[in-house]
Amino acid sequence: MSAQKSSLWTMHTFLFLGFVILLSYLTYFHHYWEPQAVFWDENYHVASAQKYLNGVYFMEQHPPLGKLLIAAGEKILHPNARADQYIGTDYATNFPTDFSFAGYRFFSAFLGWWTASLLFLIFLLITRNPLLSSFLSFFYIFDNALIVHIRGAMLEGPLEFFCTAMILVFLFLLEYRERQRLFFLWSVLFGVVFALIMTTKILGLIFILLVPSILWQLLPNWRKIGRFLLCFALGFLVVYITVWQIHFALGKKIVSSLPDNGYYQASPEYKQILATGRSSSLLAFPIMLRDSYGYIAHYNRGTPRLDLCKPDENGSPFFDWPIGARAINYRWETPDGNTYRYLYLQSNPVVWLTTFAAVILAICLLVGSFLAPPRPPLTHRFLLLVFTGLYVSFFVAISRITRVLYLYHYFIPLLLGFVIAAIVLMEVKKVGRWNITEHAQTFGLLVLAGLIFVSFQFYRPLTYYEPLTDAQFARRAILPVWELSSVHGTRTNALAVAKTCGN
Repeated sequence: MSAQKSSLWTMHTFLFLGFVILLSYLTYFHHYWEPQAVFWDENYHVASAQKYLNGVYFMEQHPPLGKLLIAAGEKILHPNARADQYIGTDYATNFPTDFSFAGYRFFSAFLGWWTASLLFLIFLLITRNPLLSSFLSFFYIFDNALIVHIRGAMLEGPLEFFCTAMILVFLFLLEYRERQRLFFLWSVLFGVVFALIMTTKILGLIFILLVPSILWQLLPNWRKIGRFLLCFALGFLVVYITVWQIHFALGKKIVSSLPDNGYYQASPEYKQILATGRSSSLLAFPIMLRDSYGYIAHYNRGTPRLDLCKPDENGSPFFDWPIGARAINYRWETPDGNTYRYLYLQSNPVVWLTTFAAVILAICLLVGSFLAPPRPPLTHRFLLLVFTGLYVSFFVAISRITRVLYLYHYFIPLLLGFVIAAIVLMEVKKVGRWNITEHAQTFGLLVLAGLIFVSFQFYRPLTYYEPLTDAQFARRAILPVWELSSVHGTRTNALAVAKTCGN
């Protein structure tokens, strides 16, 4: 390892890493079981987790790993006396007053907490500066939308962790591609984390584009390319097959109250496998996997399209996401009729708008570097091209999906935007006549980190279910396009509804 690489791992680095871990614990994991009330997709995920815990066969619209982790949290912590109330339904309701969500939410919140440390390491590899890396980590640590969603029993906590891990492994592959043993180790891990992504949510398929990015860097060493692909495939297949096989092996019991008399559109071959108790057999794996993906396609075909004319529509057009639209009211209650507690999927506007600005600036830098190469040339043009390409490719792919989508589907490109912002920071050396020194970078990031924290505190009540009056709530609805509305308000998106509904 070179002196430059060795110098990254100093006492200062570990002190700043500890600082990031502490802050992210306070925002993501501390009292994650509150509120003790169900919200958003927890109705579905708790029901799925209980099926795993009781050996009930089922299919779902997402791959199994996220729900397996939700079930594992309940199995490990076991805070509830019963875990079988909802095995006969796909949508759990009427939760007992003493029902604890501590187990079901555990892994989402836990992995959400540790995602911050992985991001710190990503920023460290880009900036080579632990202080700048800790400030950049504020993008994630203090984003209200990420916090409120990941603290629930959701799939996005594991998904963001695995996506962040894949980006980190990608950077380590580039860092150590000349060191044979480390390179092959990271190549296997690259396949492992991609399998973890693909067994959590299919939306993470966009990260397959990192594979040709690695291959480009390895050219023309075809032997190394072959070994990389072999290691990547090995890591991917072992984990991918293992996760799905655990899902199949656990599902043995048929509950007739579930869809299709408990068979979820299973083919005659799959029904025969279940009837003969062969769901644990790897020989049956291809049929079971085929039917599972068939059900995912069947489910998505039945999902409604976005309809902004509906007053209770929570979906949003993908082109509104970078500016934080549309916010979603996950739940609310009033203790006294004068103040109201909200759990709202509301962005930290400083984080989201800064990230979007960084993406736009990155595109400008890339276009400029090809049309009129700057002097000196871009230091990180390859990384800037890779991550900006991923960001744009995500939106190209998502634009072709016809079913309704929601603001949290932007979490993957938001994560990419954080990385892009770090790269842009290192590329902008001059603004007008002013040179951007390291001191200026540090001061600028310090100011930005302060603004992020202030904005986080301003929207904190909507993140942690703290009471607000109607007047206090109204002051937080800064941009109309967010459609941040109280229980007394109505959602009226002038940019989208007027064109769609014609009224």
